[in-house]
Amino acid sequence: MINLINMVISSIDLKDGHVVQLKNGKDLVLQRNDADALIEQFNRYGEVAIIDLDAAMGHTDEKGGTKNTELLKSLLRKGNVRVGGGIRDVKKAKKLISLGAEKVIIGSAAWNTNRKDGDPILNTPFLEELEKAIGRQRIIISVDSINGMIAVKGWTETANISLIEGAKAAEAYASELLFTCVEKEGCMNGTDLAMVRELRNSVHCRVVAAGGVSTTEEINQLENMGCDVQLGMALYTGAVKLPECFISCLNWDKTKGLVPVIAQSPEHEVLMMGFVNQDALRMTFDTGKLTFYSRTKNRLWTKGETSGHYLQLVSVRADCDRDTILATVIPSGGVCHTGSWTCFSSDPDARSSMERLYATISDRFANPKPGSYTATLNDKRVREKVMEEAEELTEAEGKDEVIWEAADVLYFISVLMYKEGVTWKDVYDELDRRHKEK
Repeated sequence: MINLINMVISSIDLKDGHVVQLKNGKDLVLQRNDADALIEQFNRYGEVAIIDLDAAMGHTDEKGGTKNTELLKSLLRKGNVRVGGGIRDVKKAKKLISLGAEKVIIGSAAWNTNRKDGDPILNTPFLEELEKAIGRQRIIISVDSINGMIAVKGWTETANISLIEGAKAAEAYASELLFTCVEKEGCMNGTDLAMVRELRNSVHCRVVAAGGVSTTEEINQLENMGCDVQLGMALYTGAVKLPECFISCLNWDKTKGLVPVIAQSPEHEVLMMGFVNQDALRMTFDTGKLTFYSRTKNRLWTKGETSGHYLQLVSVRADCDRDTILATVIPSGGVCHTGSWTCFSSDPDARSSMERLYATISDRFANPKPGSYTATLNDKRVREKVMEEAEELTEAEGKDEVIWEAADVLYFISVLMYKEGVTWKDVYDELDRRHKEK
């Protein structure tokens, strides 16, 4: 996991199996059923927070699930996701990480909610166990407040803990704090900037502010305080546009109007580096093709406009100083003007990978060529070949023979996977889940 800083975090709140937005955490304002489209859109510009509101309010079945559970699971590997809502034990936190969440947001479980004067503020045994299990970098603690007091149990109650007192204690166990001004949540009339400033000045860790933020100007104010922003209602109503948020929060003064962009493939292979101004970024977001500002031509330049080898945008992330962008793109051919696959290699072809093999197999079935062996493989035959080649691999002797037979096995496995609609990412995700569950 690359820990890039996300200026604006988009929120997908789930209730009764739908995407919702609530006012003050109670009143339903809008409801949607396009979670897949939303996470694809939101993840382009930063992390996505997915909140199970039913779990937060304790509306769970005997197994701890809610009407949102299956939808939430399906979203966890579709972006850089942080997840919250009803995470009250280490087992659930570990499970969510294994399913693809990069971070977990801990709310009520972090606090000693029955505290009396002199009692500890935090549920220290739980937080210590959690930190040991998943690491502090994966932990976010909610310091949501109602009238300056920590809000718990789905914002239905307050604990006998002040916001600042709670925040100072909580940062010992978290990489960041998520502050929601509950009175402002969903109201679209701005957040409590004075309270955010006091919070920011009281702790050293990362602070994400939420609740009522409704304009790009306010986001910039929070950015200048050193806070990131989590948005919900402002995005769904169109009051704030994520592309403009991303552009406005970059450090254009420091870079003198040109920000360097590192382009990488989805497999994290560095492809090229160029520069963008604000207009180049806007064109990139409008067209979906990575566009630069050419310092030699003194104009905007879309990569591939001559060669046809465009870079299709997947996502952008800013670094911690807001002066460099990492763009994940899908290349449609050699990226370098020399014809090489990357600007840092003389190889004209993409490096072989399971994804490249899978793409070739997919093309053979979609566009069968005369004499194509792949296109002749039916379901029965490909299974027979997997068994046959696996046996030959077990009987192989010596390094060269093992390499040869292993390549055959991987080829036929890829064909079988394609026929069943399984991708290598699906397999990698399952291996990752097993690793993180240990």
